[in-house]
Amino acid sequence: MQRADVTARVWAAALALREGSAPGPAPDWTAEEQAAWALYAPIAARPEGTGLFAQVGQSLDGRIATPSGDATEVSGAGGLRHLHRCRALADAVVVGVRTALQDDPRLTVRLVPGPSPARVVIDPRGRLPDGAKALLDASVRRVVIQACERRRAPGVEVVRLPAPDGWIAPHDIAVALGDLGFGRVLVEGGCVTIQRFLDAGLLSRLHVAVAPLIIGDGPSGLRMAPVARLRDALRPETHVYGLDTDVVFDCALAAGGVAKRSTWPTEANTVAARA
Repeated sequence: MQRADVTARVWAAALALREGSAPGPAPDWTAEEQAAWALYAPIAARPEGTGLFAQVGQSLDGRIATPSGDATEVSGAGGLRHLHRCRALADAVVVGVRTALQDDPRLTVRLVPGPSPARVVIDPRGRLPDGAKALLDASVRRVVIQACERRRAPGVEVVRLPAPDGWIAPHDIAVALGDLGFGRVLVEGGCVTIQRFLDAGLLSRLHVAVAPLIIGDGPSGLRMAPVARLRDALRPETHVYGLDTDVVFDCALAAGGVAKRSTWPTEANTVAARA
């Protein structure tokens, strides 16, 4: 694990990369500053077309909230700043309607310098009220992707997409986000929304921020279609960074969002197991 030190000059370079400039690490950067650059540069760089990445904050036992839904302190201070940095490097941040209803997030970058992203809520049945915090700030674009004809408050953009089984297909959402002009898109939550984009092979990167607490029960941070054998599991190229209170697993997925398949058990492991 590498300690990542997000100093003012590292963050300024990441924001410059977001805008198309690529100064890169200076010769006098410390090893910790270079680690911070390695963590944020891949999501700050402007992709060709629309690039989707996801971030989830969870406990040591993989929970994102208590059984009652309390998720206010799952991430430590370092994990929260990391989330806000991810938002600041994105053109848009996406959440599902259940997260928007339960947590009522503002989706701002108030903990770090940088621009607030556009806010996108996936709301197939039109359940999100006009007073939701994500829809109130007119200084940024606000988008609701829905399957119904529900009208929204002035200034809120509406994208109508089909939901034949009650869900809007992630691929259709990704295409719509590209049509809206969003290059870098953060899929923030909740766990079902992240799962659907991950299962669809649309994520290029996944950040899992783990805080040092054990909840014991509650919703899990990551869900995927199960595999019967470990050799069929996804095994992304992963680097681990320490950010003060939390540890971030930076998982690089292959082009198109599909990680390489696990090679476990390897021949060496098989021989060792037989010994």
